[in-house]
Amino acid sequence: MNITLEDAEKAISAAKQKSKALETKMNIAIVDTGANLVAFGRMDGAWLGSLDISIKKAKTASYFEMNTGVIGELSQPGQPLFNIEHSNNGLITFPGGVPIKNKAGEIIGAIGVSGSSVENDHAVAEAGAQAI
Repeated sequence: MNITLEDAEKAISAAKQKSKALETKMNIAIVDTGANLVAFGRMDGAWLGSLDISIKKAKTASYFEMNTGVIGELSQPGQPLFNIEHSNNGLITFPGGVPIKNKAGEIIGAIGVSGSSVENDHAVAEAGAQAI
């Protein structure tokens, strides 16, 4: 099962609300389980350079079914996934990408957020993922 457009839009709305609460502007991408873009939102004034990062964070979380921050820890020198960021036409291995699960706990897609600190990016992505 994949995320619907309706649920993707709910996730973006929740992420935008969290971003506003943090007083930041974000790029927010939602992908399905095949890492295909379903929905995207760029808040007014969000950095253009973060657009691609948000999509890659969502794809990375979808490809590996885990938070991008976890992949980042596993991809450090000496760790089992060292250099993985060079695969799949480039991955993002720092926080801000989170799998999205349905009520049954099945992964149905992922959200990627970029535009602020990695802590804020992750908080906003979590808010979006939890809205489903």
